Amino acid sequence: MNPHLSQQAADAVDKTRLIKLCQDLVQIRSVYEVSGDGTVLSSEQACADFVFNYFKDLGLNPIMQYPAEARPNVIVDWQGKNFDSSIHKTLMFEGHTDVVTEGNPEDWDYPPFSATIVGDKLFGRGSADMKAGVASAIVALEAIMQVAPNLTGRIRFGIVCDEEGLMTGIKDFINKGWADEVDAAIICEPEENELCLFQKGAMRVACTVKGKMSHGAMPYAGKNPIPALARLITAIEGFQQEEQYRLGEHQYLGYPWFTPTIVQAPPLGKGEPQLNVMPAEAYMTLDIRTVPGQDHDAIFSRLEDLAKEACQGDELLSIDLDCFESRPWTQTADDDPIVHSIESVYPDIMNEAPKYGGVPGATDGTFLSAWKNIPIVTIGPGDRLIPHQKNEWVGIEEMHQSARLYAAAAIDYLSQLK
Repeated sequence: MNPHLSQQAADAVDKTRLIKLCQDLVQIRSVYEVSGDGTVLSSEQACADFVFNYFKDLGLNPIMQYPAEARPNVIVDWQGKNFDSSIHKTLMFEGHTDVVTEGNPEDWDYPPFSATIVGDKLFGRGSADMKAGVASAIVALEAIMQVAPNLTGRIRFGIVCDEEGLMTGIKDFINKGWADEVDAAIICEPEENELCLFQKGAMRVACTVKGKMSHGAMPYAGKNPIPALARLITAIEGFQQEEQYRLGEHQYLGYPWFTPTIVQAPPLGKGEPQLNVMPAEAYMTLDIRTVPGQDHDAIFSRLEDLAKEACQGDELLSIDLDCFESRPWTQTADDDPIVHSIESVYPDIMNEAPKYGGVPGATDGTFLSAWKNIPIVTIGPGDRLIPHQKNEWVGIEEMHQSARLYAAAAIDYLSQLK
């Protein structure tokens, strides 16, 4: 460990350059949109191109890979002159280029991709989630390259696509072997610069209830799937209460939740809803958020039991459940070296003792942890409640602190042998 070098790296962070980089990234509208026929209308491509060229201008050799059409990952390594992969560590900085839609631009106080600065705030879609984190990590690397060219370690960037969707970017990154040599990862999501060692898990479940269509005036001629779906929703709410009572409120993650998010009858593409027609099918999606102590397979098994009970033994009713995405909750040991490194530099950078938190949603780090058992710490600039809202913003000073923290923590961590 080299506390003096860590402080040097933090002090070398160029705040002006950081602000400019964040503005440049926010001004690129990296929203993924497709037309009805599947044509890609906009994507992360322009933002990835910018990041790719930025790394090249630093003298690095980035590569671009495509998990999906027009949706690239940018991957690049920097290593100290004395790096030896057999004894020295690799630290990953992870971020994503995609942002959610801005909605109606007229609802914003400032144009959503203008990166307008007012006081200490930089406004724009994706400013907090998470282009400020990406910019902070990149400028931290610049500081490290400047003050520690002989650092005994390697830094790997994975700036990936599709975090806001099914996370195909990080999955592709892992499947192609890029995570194999990573010893720890910092996930640069907006968490108010709190050390988050816990992340909630997520299950996405589609429920299709099948009955028999009939005239609304003669419901006895068919079987209405909607009451069965209502019974299932009520049963799931009871299951949620059971789990909340069993587990209590997690210190950093709060309670688990089982939230119905879409209810349709008939389902989209299965006909138009009509006042006097009892539909043949009803559809619901569940967004389930889990905490330590819950098992996703056990949850799904219980949902299947509740679905059977909701049908009440009626042969004309059936419920099909499809868990189309399962992201386990994660927990990083508090004695892991990457945790110690961030904790050790935190007081000098932040002028206070380390603060801890939990990630209310899954991140790309979920799969780094769950699939590859990589210790992750999620920490970055931005109010965790502001992403996906209008007038999204990030604090400039908070972003500067993140970059300084990343630089100092990386020096500390990579100065240690495996």
